[in-house]
Amino acid sequence: METLKATEDKSAKQKSMRVTGAEAIIHCLLAEGVDLIYGYPGGAIMPVYDELYKFQDKLTHILTRHEQGATHAAQGYARVSGKVGVAMATSGPGATNLVTGLADAQIDSTPMVCITGQVPRHLLGSDAFQETDIVGISTPVTKWNYQITKASEIPEILAKAFYIARSGRPGPVLVDITKNAQFDEIDFTYEKCTGVRSYTPVSEPDENAISAAAELINSAKKPMIVFGQGVILGEAEEELKRLVEKAGIPAAWTIMGLSAMDTEHPLNVGMVGMHGNYGPNVLTNECDLLVAIGMRFDDRVTGSLDTYAKQAKVIHFEIDPAEINKNVKADVAVLGDCKASLKLLLPKVKENSHEAWKAEFDKKYQEEFEAVIKNDIHPTKPGLTMGEVIEGINIASDQKAVVVTDVGQHQMIGCRYAKFRQSKSNITSGGLGTMGFALPAAIGAKMGAPERSVVAIIGDGGYQMTIQELGVIFQHNVGVKIVVLNNNHLGMVRQWQELFFDKRYASTVMTNPDFVKIAEGYHIKSNRIEERKDLEAGIKEMMEHDGPYFLEVVVEQEDNVFPMIPSGASVSDIRLK
Repeated sequence: METLKATEDKSAKQKSMRVTGAEAIIHCLLAEGVDLIYGYPGGAIMPVYDELYKFQDKLTHILTRHEQGATHAAQGYARVSGKVGVAMATSGPGATNLVTGLADAQIDSTPMVCITGQVPRHLLGSDAFQETDIVGISTPVTKWNYQITKASEIPEILAKAFYIARSGRPGPVLVDITKNAQFDEIDFTYEKCTGVRSYTPVSEPDENAISAAAELINSAKKPMIVFGQGVILGEAEEELKRLVEKAGIPAAWTIMGLSAMDTEHPLNVGMVGMHGNYGPNVLTNECDLLVAIGMRFDDRVTGSLDTYAKQAKVIHFEIDPAEINKNVKADVAVLGDCKASLKLLLPKVKENSHEAWKAEFDKKYQEEFEAVIKNDIHPTKPGLTMGEVIEGINIASDQKAVVVTDVGQHQMIGCRYAKFRQSKSNITSGGLGTMGFALPAAIGAKMGAPERSVVAIIGDGGYQMTIQELGVIFQHNVGVKIVVLNNNHLGMVRQWQELFFDKRYASTVMTNPDFVKIAEGYHIKSNRIEERKDLEAGIKEMMEHDGPYFLEVVVEQEDNVFPMIPSGASVSDIRLK
């Protein structure tokens, strides 16, 4: 628990105050700049909620309808605002309901602090009512966790929790606090954590590695950049843009990197991965240099590692040493914050252009446009497509909305066709692929950026996993625009069953309720669209409406997402249809 840099004993100069552990928790949160918490009360956390009641003018608590909703809302808030999201729950089932959101935040590097109540210290290990070992349960899906059993531990541990959550590669932290620690009194002082023994969140950039990277970039004939969410987390968007433009390198993104660069930038060549664009996927296996920036070579990006970019030299800019050489061997690894690393790289990179190489991407895009894109966003068939809905939202929002997608076909279509001019605009569950993510995450996103339009794109399956969070939207008048693309199927699973399981559609047909009536039951303005002639006006009405809005769009049931790289196949084996 020792800090590496304890700022000169400020505590001696600070006046302490006598408070309960529960009140100390509130003061810690306020000291960390927290003004919004998502949570659900219960017996083991009630002392903290009692103190929250006294601090309503300084700290807003949002009562979600399920603890999982609290974590996803905290994630959406963190991803848009750049702050640490905070969620709170009671012990036992309240705590275990946080686990999916913790796992999601862990794999997608989202800074979050979760506080759980626990049975009193003398009952630990006795199978008391609503006792679970949440520290043991959450250890694999948190960056750090800790159980507080004495009130005196609260200030130091919460300071450490916020420091670990936001520093280096961000992630979720869980602090479990026994009930006796909430009731006991302490002399409270608070000092922010500035370092932890044995924890080095960011490596200093290695000048030799940066020089080696610049040399490879300057000599490459067919270089390609793939950037991920690390660019957004590191606030390195401007440095990425300057590198791309100075060196004339085509740049592609992972789904978590989407919006770090203007989607219509001439050197933005699209998305890599299983349902990514044809050009960047195929040409990954033709480039002579692959520059990976803030991405982790996830299996959905690489396909078969046996064939992935074997002809290319690889430069990997990465903050987390554990990701270097984990999946793809790097010829040059540049450890550190990518903003700092790219700043040092830029003066060493020569002005260049690779017009013939960029033309290869343009050619592949035209092939994809004729085979796939044209039919997705400008269809001539009777049924509505998901792609044309996304394109309609692009137009109505002037590409300025925050788009929050759930998981499934609509997610891939949303990431393929949504257009952005501003960073922190694409919020999705990337690594864990959590159905039910979008609705609560959109609530958090809207609260994290109230001045922006927030549109949740959700399938009929994922929507029903967290549909109860409509109650939060109603209670707090959260101005989220909800679009359910309804094909009456678990669409992505159905697509796999069609392509790989001889059309045995086992348990993927949905018998859905009247979604409009449900939304109206929460007093949310609603509409249902079944025909193309009503789509443009329906989207326009939704975007212009002052307040929350629910729009159901009935889309074709058997409309598949292409291109597609079959699981485990080479990126060169991408299918256009």
